Amino acid sequence: MSFDTIAVVDWSAAKRAPARPSKDAIWVGITRAGYDEEPVYHRNRIDAEAWLAEFIATERAAGRRLLVGFDFPFGYPAGFARLVTGSDDPLTLWDWFADQIEDTPEGENNRFAVAERLNRLAPGPGPFWGKPNPDGWPDLPYRKEGIRFAPFAERRACDHAAKAASSCFQMNYPPTVGGQVMMGLPMLSRLRRLPGVAAWPFQPWQDAPVVLAEIWPGLIEPAVKAASAKGTIRDREQVRLLARALAALPLDGLIKMMADHSAEAKEEGWILGAGHNDTLIRHATPVLAPPPLRNDCFALPAGVDWTPVDEALALLRDRLASVTGTETIATADALGRILAADVTAPRSNPPLPNTAVDGYGFAGPLSEGDHVIPLTPGRAAAGLAQTGTVPPGHAIRILTGASLPAGVDTVILQEDVTLGEGAIACRGPLKRGANTRRAGEDVEQGATVLPKGRVLGAPDLALLSAVGVDRVMLRKPLRVAVISTGDELVDPGSPAQPGQIYDANRPMLLALLRRFGAIPVDMGRATDDRAALRARLDAAADMADAVLTSGGASAGDEDHVSALLTEAGAMTLWRIAMKPGRPLALGLWQGKPVFGLPGNPVAALVCALIFARPALAQLAGAPWPEPQGFDVPAAFEKRKKPGRREYLRARMRDGRAEVFASEGSGRISGLSWAEGLVELGDDACHIRPGDPVRFLPYASFGL
Repeated sequence: MSFDTIAVVDWSAAKRAPARPSKDAIWVGITRAGYDEEPVYHRNRIDAEAWLAEFIATERAAGRRLLVGFDFPFGYPAGFARLVTGSDDPLTLWDWFADQIEDTPEGENNRFAVAERLNRLAPGPGPFWGKPNPDGWPDLPYRKEGIRFAPFAERRACDHAAKAASSCFQMNYPPTVGGQVMMGLPMLSRLRRLPGVAAWPFQPWQDAPVVLAEIWPGLIEPAVKAASAKGTIRDREQVRLLARALAALPLDGLIKMMADHSAEAKEEGWILGAGHNDTLIRHATPVLAPPPLRNDCFALPAGVDWTPVDEALALLRDRLASVTGTETIATADALGRILAADVTAPRSNPPLPNTAVDGYGFAGPLSEGDHVIPLTPGRAAAGLAQTGTVPPGHAIRILTGASLPAGVDTVILQEDVTLGEGAIACRGPLKRGANTRRAGEDVEQGATVLPKGRVLGAPDLALLSAVGVDRVMLRKPLRVAVISTGDELVDPGSPAQPGQIYDANRPMLLALLRRFGAIPVDMGRATDDRAALRARLDAAADMADAVLTSGGASAGDEDHVSALLTEAGAMTLWRIAMKPGRPLALGLWQGKPVFGLPGNPVAALVCALIFARPALAQLAGAPWPEPQGFDVPAAFEKRKKPGRREYLRARMRDGRAEVFASEGSGRISGLSWAEGLVELGDDACHIRPGDPVRFLPYASFGL
């Protein structure tokens, strides 16, 4: 049984790394289905462990078998585990370290104190040595001189087989393998308890969906050295290349051979691939070769994988936060704006108990049978509270909305009363409190009326006004710049040369932004000139909080948006597993988020609705909005392949969803024809007339 996905982890015992990808941090190289993916960077061990747990769960849910390799020893030389735990089981030692090691998000930890504690168990001095300064941790030697490795060896059998000179007892000075081991084993202790995970070679692994294994990038040192000579980060290159090399080997056979190679392996662990350096180096070295012919315009280039729609949305939701300031304005002028803070009620609604009907008020209840109740002079009407008290056994005329006078807690409808001279006749029973509203029944004073992030509608203004709120703190409107790119574009009304087209995206995106509640900033068109586009992006970053571009978001020679964002060092090109709208460029320009939408207007609209709309809402300070969909019968037939989500232009007629006659991305008329989108999931399906489909009206996106 082989592996579908290989992940190689370069672990670190260092403190929190910089936000910008750098060396001496945690890197994860991934090869999935034979294709390399962009290595993943983590700043600290806590974030990396959480990511690994989620990654393992995702691969399992997708039905992919996973091998995760870590670049530190999984065990110590034979005899060490028994010294510490009384058992030869290395997994017991993992659990011991998990109980002893303390770590923080900033990377502060107690590994030198734990090493000192372990030294006290051995005949000494040692076996652990190396520390940041000679004065701390008295039982941890500063240098290696005089260290005794007893009753065990300094290095494991697999260290000798792989010709690895480093020792898991060295706590300081490069290479600090000892620190990596001590900070890594607690993480392994927790990961191996996840469903379907086995630790090789200590546990049965042949049928495990996820296998944890020890690796060593030194096995492919020539390939790593050649790749990092180009100025790239060495840690990044070694995880990428080793994942590629391991993916090319028959790992099940290799694992079995290694597990049986040494009797010490069951206690000490083993380096996967030790003794197969030449084979690994050959597979790690890139060879120029064409990708397989797939004849599919939506197929990705070799080495690039699809990003599922839900995964892309989750990543955006997790990474974006509000960027707008605040201001306080009159409640009456706040329609469509976003609350910057919770609003509490300065006054209850209603402020006093009142009547819900026209009728007669008295002190209830009213028993069963006929009653004649004398009337007290006057009446209670909406407005100022009624003065005086209604005597016991008397009633008063009361009109809808009037505050209940003193002595009144119950109202009988005027339709249930016969009015006489100075009295009323009525019939019971009637419960105390009938036809009245208590004070604060709707909203109590001090209660939260509307939460932070609420987009205010007309009913919200009514509620705020009812409790006496005349001014509210709001988020300032998000300013979003719009740039169209491409020499082929001209503005409508201008003369178009052969090969030129009118710019449909900019008017559409500017209009969308108005409906989203943002302030659109029209930055015009940028030609296919990198310097001109750079100047346009600079101006947009000065004038706006975020930028939408259309066109130039792919990877061709004239795709300058992605090229410039890459140069800026903050560029991610997502090949979204959706149709239409495969390329989505995401990046930062002078600290401002840039969304590079496809140039095709159909794809640009779909990407704007599905991705830009919720992302911009979150940047503006609102909660992440989910479009309201409805399951309706289909009025069409379609066969869909697996692997990507599809959005069809659609409208409702006679209670069924009909779709535009053509799925061609160039058919802009279908956007106007449609009233929304039909969303087809990632899996294969065969839709027949009458089958339920998910319809997302344009209105659910705020249009």
